[in-house]
Amino acid sequence: MQEPLLEEIPSLDLAHFTQGTPEQKQKFVQDLGRAYNEIGFVAIRNHGLSDELTRNLYDTVKKFFSLPEEVKEKYDVPGMAGQRGYVGKGKEHAKGRTVGDLKEFYHVGQEVEGDDPVKDQYPGNIWPDEIPEFEDYTVTAYKTLERTGKQMLRAIALYLGLDEDYFEDKVKNGNSILRAIHYFPIENPEAVPADAVRAAAHGDINLITLLMGASAEGLQVQRRDGKWIPITALPDQIVVNVGDMLDRLTNHKLKSTIHRVVNPPREKMKSSRYSIPFFMHPRSEMDLTCLNSCIDEEHPKQYADMTAGEFLDERLREIGLKK
Repeated sequence: MQEPLLEEIPSLDLAHFTQGTPEQKQKFVQDLGRAYNEIGFVAIRNHGLSDELTRNLYDTVKKFFSLPEEVKEKYDVPGMAGQRGYVGKGKEHAKGRTVGDLKEFYHVGQEVEGDDPVKDQYPGNIWPDEIPEFEDYTVTAYKTLERTGKQMLRAIALYLGLDEDYFEDKVKNGNSILRAIHYFPIENPEAVPADAVRAAAHGDINLITLLMGASAEGLQVQRRDGKWIPITALPDQIVVNVGDMLDRLTNHKLKSTIHRVVNPPREKMKSSRYSIPFFMHPRSEMDLTCLNSCIDEEHPKQYADMTAGEFLDERLREIGLKK
């Protein structure tokens, strides 16, 4: 008999994997794999972010987005394809859509240390002069979430029957992005396109996404029966979901599940919503060819061979950030 479908995403304690007994570590791996097979999302405790850092980061992000439009536009640099700095309202849309999402955002990328040649592939970060603390808080959060993401990938590798450190060299100085998002207030709902939403239904491009608690409700994930269920995390949790790159690598064994951010009820449309996801990307040369262990007669190969860099370039064009 088939198990009933989840009404909410599973909650797991990362400390069971990083500091637990062998039995706790194994149970974490299996529970994580089961969740990623079924719905592609989990809520994680003991993720390394302090309440103080989270609060300071959100306060700083709100300060930036409250700046005048002409000041924010200084940090929208042509030719960046949105990879660093500010991206203005309505410039990004979901794959397959032409209507822009009702959001603006700011991207912070990898600060490569040492003489790794990958440094030449990444544009430098852009920091707003008006908010000097912006750099410190975003880089600290970036490094913290990157460490947590590496632990999650170690558990995923074990679930897939790979060496625990399978992803380590692939994500070292990876092309990850911390995205601070402002879903801006809609002062006049009649003035926006009828089908415009805060973030239309989409899958994430990357390996995994780590989402710090959003400031208001609205995030929903689509179950395999088509039902949309709300995603909420407790204050001490982050949400970690499978991205399209990991889906490709595992031949859809681990699910990159479609999700969206819906518009609030009309009485709340004049309020802001803030969200800070960390999109964990590998190095561009990572081979996303489906793992042989994830291919059999019942699960024939679904995806063409491609590197992470090629896939990212393709998707940036599909969502309107690259021409």
